[in-house]
Amino acid sequence: MKNLILFGPPAAGKGTQAKRLVDSHQMIQLSTGDMLRAAVASRSPLGLKVAGIMERGELVSDEVVIALIEERLPEAEATGGAIFDGFPRTLAQAEALDFMLKGRGAQIDKVVRLKVDDAALLERIAGRFAESGRPDDNPDSFKVRLVAYNTQTAPLLPYYQGQGKLVEVDGMGSIEDVADAIDRALAG
Repeated sequence: MKNLILFGPPAAGKGTQAKRLVDSHQMIQLSTGDMLRAAVASRSPLGLKVAGIMERGELVSDEVVIALIEERLPEAEATGGAIFDGFPRTLAQAEALDFMLKGRGAQIDKVVRLKVDDAALLERIAGRFAESGRPDDNPDSFKVRLVAYNTQTAPLLPYYQGQGKLVEVDGMGSIEDVADAIDRALAG
């Protein structure tokens, strides 16, 4: 396995599963959420712009996100591959990723979709917000992010299905059950 996308709505467990895969497959996690939060924390002009967008629950522009990913691809190549977490989110991003990877003699090998229940995600995010206070986890902006995912990102399913790369995993089980299902999907 060289390049993998973990696909699913916010709070589906992509980050948790990516960290596990990093340890077991010696790949790096390219999390656009982590990259964007780091930009916000830096308080750079880009970070301040991104902060407002994220607090409203809106998606950051394709240009910004693609540039962040492209900057990290050499690091992924050096370790043997990447786990894309939260990227791509739009068809334009998926096509840009395919183009970037093709230019480097690489491709996406597998797309794992974590299937989850929206109502359960809302409960999960409310608990996470109460615990961490992360601005992008507040339940109101989360609802906006969930709608954005369902309208802008979910249409990527046919794109990857058409490439024969999409596998679906029930994301509502325990962390261990989901991890086992992902391992089986990657082995198959």
